[in-house]
Amino acid sequence: MITGKNIQKRFGTVQVLKNVDITIRKGEVVAIVGPSGSGKSTLLHILGTLDKPDSGSVEMNSTTLTGLSPKKLAQFRNKHIGFVFQFHHLLPEFSALENVCIPGWLAGTKKAAVEARAKELLQMLGLSHRLENKPNQLSGGEQQRVAVARALINNPDIVFADEPTGNLDSANAQDLHDLFFDLRKKFNQTFLIVTHNEELAKQSDRVLHMRDGAIVEN
Repeated sequence: MITGKNIQKRFGTVQVLKNVDITIRKGEVVAIVGPSGSGKSTLLHILGTLDKPDSGSVEMNSTTLTGLSPKKLAQFRNKHIGFVFQFHHLLPEFSALENVCIPGWLAGTKKAAVEARAKELLQMLGLSHRLENKPNQLSGGEQQRVAVARALINNPDIVFADEPTGNLDSANAQDLHDLFFDLRKKFNQTFLIVTHNEELAKQSDRVLHMRDGAIVEN
């Protein structure tokens, strides 16, 4: 489904990624683990088209992403990729429902269809009573669930999650773990997760270990 080949990335004099090869299959939940500075998040951002490699290629569904123009890349990303970050990045002036709807509106989907899908997702995530609440009126776990719904609104092929439980207590972290696997079961959703959380990593189908800019074992 998504393949990265010979990915290299350098920041100044530091080589952050060294000829990384990676393949993620549809319906997999894959975790990337490793010490801070090993290149995990940089690899996630390159695979998710948020950053570009210095060399190498990224392909998803037979489309080579590294050669697309910025406009086409943004369109592809909005349609095919969802993101969940450690910090939820919800817009404070918008309600939970509106935050979830934004990627759908950007994709040009009809407003009524986007809102219906957003309400369906929020209900499935146990937030049907929070539709009109602003982010500052939600708990940390609720905010992260809104971020998950936002990631799913355009029915993406893959969700990239960068330390998604890093700001959550253990109970909310476990709830989010369970949610990812429930979504995989219901929608055959694919996840690539960068995490320091050993429990989440252990539950994944595969764990990729990174050290010094390279995948050292699968």
